[in-house]
Amino acid sequence: MSDQQTKAIILQLLGSLSSAKEVRQYLRRFSSPGPGRFAVVKVGGGILRDEMDQLASSLTFLHKVGLHPIVVHGAGPQLDAAIRSAGLKSVKRDNLRYTSAEMLQIVRRVFQEENLKILEALQKLGTQASSVVGGLFEAKFLDFERYGYVGDVTSVHLEVVRASLRHGRIPVIASLGETAAGQILNINSDMAANILVRALQPYKIVFLTSTGGLLDGEGAIIPSINLSTDFSGLMASPWLHSGMQLKIQQIHNLLGALPLSSSVSITKPSELAKELFTHKGSGTLLRMGEKIHIHRNWKAVDRARLTVLIEESFGKKLKPSYFAETRLEALYVSENYRAAAVMTKGSQHIYLDKFAVLEDARGEGLGRSVWQHICRDYPAFFWRSRIGNPINDFYFQESAGCMKRGQWTVFWRGLETFDDIAQAVLEASDNHIAWQDMAS
Repeated sequence: MSDQQTKAIILQLLGSLSSAKEVRQYLRRFSSPGPGRFAVVKVGGGILRDEMDQLASSLTFLHKVGLHPIVVHGAGPQLDAAIRSAGLKSVKRDNLRYTSAEMLQIVRRVFQEENLKILEALQKLGTQASSVVGGLFEAKFLDFERYGYVGDVTSVHLEVVRASLRHGRIPVIASLGETAAGQILNINSDMAANILVRALQPYKIVFLTSTGGLLDGEGAIIPSINLSTDFSGLMASPWLHSGMQLKIQQIHNLLGALPLSSSVSITKPSELAKELFTHKGSGTLLRMGEKIHIHRNWKAVDRARLTVLIEESFGKKLKPSYFAETRLEALYVSENYRAAAVMTKGSQHIYLDKFAVLEDARGEGLGRSVWQHICRDYPAFFWRSRIGNPINDFYFQESAGCMKRGQWTVFWRGLETFDDIAQAVLEASDNHIAWQDMAS
C-alpha cells in the first residue's frame, strides 16, 4: 500500500471521529508551522511500561498523515526498579533524583533501553524513528553537592532533531545531557521537555498520562482551561492537590513564553487523535487564551468587530437594526473578538440570542471558556438552533432538555416547570428576525 493510500485511509478513519471539515481544518493548522513546529510529545515511564502499543499506534498515526511529532520520554518507574535491583536507595531532593556516579551508569542504561523499546515498537508498525540519547542538551552541573550528576541545561543543539525530521523519522529523545567536556548528566525529563519546547516553539505540547487529563474535585476530566481567566481560581481551589498545582503553574509559565497560538494537551495515548483532531477533544486543553469581557450595554462594545464575528460565524448578514432591537442582558466577548455570546432579556427567563466562535478559534477552548462564563452567571436560560446545525451535538450535551418545533430545536438549562419550558419553546420559536432578507 502506498503512503498516499495509507494517508487516505487514515483520513477516512479520522472522519469517523468528527466532520471531514473539522479534520482538515486541524490538519491545515498543524501542518502550517512546518517540520519541527507541530508538537513536542512528553511521555512518562509509566506509559512506556503500560501503554507502549497505544503510544506507538498514536505516533504512527500522526506520522502517516504527514505530521512530525518530537518525542521526549522519561523512565521513572524503570529507574526505581533498576536502582532497587542494584541494592541502592533512590533519593529525591526537590523532586529531582540524586544521581551518584554508580547510579548514573544505571540511568544511562535504562534510558537507552527504554529509548530502543520505543523505536522497536514504532518500527514494528513500519514507522521510522531516530534514537537521540546525546548531542542535544548541553548542560552544567546543577549542584553537585546536593544532586550529584544532575544537569542544568545551558543550550540546545537542534540540528540532531532537524536531521531526523529531514529524513522522515520521528526523533525519540532521552533526557540525558553532556557538559562541554563530555560528562554525561541526568536531566529531569519534564525540564528537558520544557526547554526543548522553548527552543522549538511548537504549535502543540502534549503530555501523555494514564489519567487522560487534569481532574476536578469530582474526579472528572476538565475539558479546557483558559489560563488568562481561569488560572487564579484554579490555583485557589481546595481540591487542587500540590502535584497538580505545580503542573498547572509549570504549564502557565511555559505558555507565557510561547506564541498565543501554542497550547498544551493532556490526554491518554489511545485518545491522542480525538484530542488533537476534534473540537470536543478527549483530555484537557490548556491555552493562555484571551480574557473574557462582560458588557451590560452596547456603549463600550466595538460593534463593527462584533458584527464581523457574528456574521462570519453564521455566514449571514445581520440586520442594520440588530443592536437597536436587541434588549441586551449581557455580552460575553473575548478580548480579540474571536468568540462571543449575546444574552438578552426574555419575558420570563434569559435568552441566549447568539453564540459565535470564529473558525480559526474553534478547538482552542475559547468558545468553551465563554460558555462556562455564561453557565456560571446564569443557571437558567434557553436558546434555539436550526435543525442540522453542526454545533447541536454540543448543545445536546450541555442542555437539560430540548424540543423540536418547526425548523428549530429549542434548548434549555435550569428550567424546571412545564409552564416555564412551554413558554421558552414558544418564545424562542417566534423570536425576532436577526438576519437580512431571512425569516430567522
